[in-house]
Amino acid sequence: MNNVHRMAIFACRASRDFAAKVIEGLNATKSPEDPELRLGNLEVTPFSDGEFQPAYMESVRGATVFLIQSTFPPAENLMELLLCIDAAKRASADKVIAVIPYFGWARQDRKDRPRVSIGAKLAANLLRAAGADRVMTCDLHADQIQGFFDFPVDHVYASKVFIPSIKAMNIPDLAIAAPDMGGAKRANAYAKDLRCPVIICHKSRAKANVVSKITAIGEVEGKNIIIVDDMIDTAGTLTKAADVLMDMGAASVRACATHGILSGPAFDNINASKLSEVFITDTIPLPAGKDTHKIKVLSMTGTFASIIRKVYNYEPISPEFIF
Repeated sequence: MNNVHRMAIFACRASRDFAAKVIEGLNATKSPEDPELRLGNLEVTPFSDGEFQPAYMESVRGATVFLIQSTFPPAENLMELLLCIDAAKRASADKVIAVIPYFGWARQDRKDRPRVSIGAKLAANLLRAAGADRVMTCDLHADQIQGFFDFPVDHVYASKVFIPSIKAMNIPDLAIAAPDMGGAKRANAYAKDLRCPVIICHKSRAKANVVSKITAIGEVEGKNIIIVDDMIDTAGTLTKAADVLMDMGAASVRACATHGILSGPAFDNINASKLSEVFITDTIPLPAGKDTHKIKVLSMTGTFASIIRKVYNYEPISPEFIF
């Protein structure tokens, strides 16, 4: 009996472009004797009431299945991933590894007020219930979310692509800023690698997605500042922090944020702000028809391709991490 273990890579609908680039990265670094990889045939049938049903159009029996899907809104993206995991397990896949470049619901990581859910924990439970054996993700909103999972989590940092890009720019009088107190650890890690000072912004909110006041702590005047964060949603905090820093005498302000959620007035806020450039990654696709002249996209697909290959071959992945 010939039961050869194999890798099979599939993508849900929200991350097919990302997955295609991951496949390119895997094929570019494969050994000459290894077969050419391709994106597996996964079809999703929609129904008139809004439901949908995924189906694998090829066998996954005995395979290690890597399913690529970011779970940004709408909630159907998470549901589609869960259904695809369930379908793979029911089709006798040996392992199912959920590759989630952007892990949605991660901001709901604690009970910050009475009678609310912990959405990140619920999402982790749903992935486990669906049959996932492992998760790969990038820049969780809080590192401790890894503890919500009862199976291995490979947590990748976008600093892997951001820090080399910042170094290549050779920016004089560089300083790294955190947009709020929660981002101080990330900003300090960047500043340590780049050997530059840190600026901490402190914000107070009137309500969700509305910042009432921001103050900055640190040496600002004459500095070319890069604000680092894990995500940009409406860009309210980011643009207000940039404007405050410029008013305090900064020479320029840029931003690096892993996940470009960019909802609501985000593009208008960025374009109207004093930010000179905004760097994001491709964990979430940019919407079409928007003014993105200030936005530069760096790819995480090479990093994910490398980690997928190493996990499949049981190789150490620690060299992929900068923090």
